[in-house]
Amino acid sequence: MAAPCAIMLDVDDKMNKVIAEGFSQDHVEILQCLTKSFREQDFRTGVEKGVFQNLWQILSKLSVEIRDFDSKKEGAESLILRLQLIAECFRSLRNACVQCARNQSLLRDMGFIEVSAEMLEFLSELELENTDCVLEALRCGIQFLGNLAVGNQVCKDDIWKHTFPHLFLKFLDHIDEKTSAYCSMVLYTCLDAEKVGDIILSEEVAMKVVSLCIKQPELDWGVLIVTQHFLKSSELVEKMFARLNNQERITLLDLVTAQLGEAGEATEESGIPVRLAEFIASCFEEHCKAVLTLVSDSSPKHEEALTVMRLLDILCEMTSDNKAFMDLQNYSELLKTTVELLKEVHFLGKANRNIFTTVQNFSDMGAPSHPVVGFKAQLIRLIGNLCHNNADNQNKVRELDGIALLLDNCNIDSNNPFISQWAVFAIRSVMDHNLQNQEVLKGLERRGVADDSSLREMGFRLEDRDGQLLLKPVSKETQ
Repeated sequence: MAAPCAIMLDVDDKMNKVIAEGFSQDHVEILQCLTKSFREQDFRTGVEKGVFQNLWQILSKLSVEIRDFDSKKEGAESLILRLQLIAECFRSLRNACVQCARNQSLLRDMGFIEVSAEMLEFLSELELENTDCVLEALRCGIQFLGNLAVGNQVCKDDIWKHTFPHLFLKFLDHIDEKTSAYCSMVLYTCLDAEKVGDIILSEEVAMKVVSLCIKQPELDWGVLIVTQHFLKSSELVEKMFARLNNQERITLLDLVTAQLGEAGEATEESGIPVRLAEFIASCFEEHCKAVLTLVSDSSPKHEEALTVMRLLDILCEMTSDNKAFMDLQNYSELLKTTVELLKEVHFLGKANRNIFTTVQNFSDMGAPSHPVVGFKAQLIRLIGNLCHNNADNQNKVRELDGIALLLDNCNIDSNNPFISQWAVFAIRSVMDHNLQNQEVLKGLERRGVADDSSLREMGFRLEDRDGQLLLKPVSKETQ
């Protein structure tokens, strides 16, 4: 290929030739040469405005001809040629924007955003037997808008003005995965808090992003849109959740979990507002009884039960001494719902053999993929979290007769990994500096209700010291 400086000498002449003559395959090669030239930084930064003016004329001419195309008078080859030229124009423009704010501003000022958006909308409605050329033009056009937006707020706002919501609705769930992926890149690049407000008014776009996360789970753009933008708006998530099906809800809740894990202990960095945490708690309260239907329905794909499990997992993470969400301890109905649900699950498991029955033989355990594997353990974990350093909740557990319930779940259960450890933690949280609860526990022990043999098997014992009942490690001498 000739050096960039040599190309600059005759680029205007060649492009004028494209504008003046009827389109041909030679013109595709001219534009391909220009596309390659724009890969060079020196060429990009030094290109004259006239080159873009020529591209504008070519694209405008193509727009008119493709709209007026008559298949009865012209063959399919003529339409395919025009689509190839459109794709190559978009490739050149895409490359011209890379790390070049000057070119981005020039292209915006010349009206390329509006004409490109109109072209993309028209192309999406073309019906051809051979769709490859249309898809190539769509992909390149969307990539151009994405590159035009990068690092340029004025361009982002202008692209949003001409594309939201109609083009995102068309392309986020496009049959072509690359087209939908590139569209998600444009959406992510343009988004900010103000634009999330627009999505709240048109949540259909948000619904399509969640759907994209299911269809292309390896695609980063969809995940980033949800975790870095959508989850910061409780209002948007609440509106979405009401319309999502269970599979989509599970995907959304998995992304909440991922965002909490990404933030680690610095939960304020997750960007998840307290109002959203309270909404998740209210959803758990509303839907948690769905799990009870699994007593008679053993299907491991019960999506509503999976949704409840995800809600519970998130609440456990949020209340694990994460200061940003510890207000959930004051969400009075949450603890009551959790204790009462644990009662129902525990008693159902004792009434007859089902998925909630304690299993100490690991060969008899339920399928690892079953929705309620680990459910009782997580309920107990949540009770412990909500009672940690909280006297009101400690008292509420006692009032709900939850102390004996916790003691009765200290046994190993292969359907609930670590349930005995979480039970020990919960008992400690409920007893800590609470004399009334300790008296209840001593009374249970005297009546034989609180047999501590299970605790001893895990290395703990109950000790009465100066009227206070303590949970202590078992020493070698006392074993």
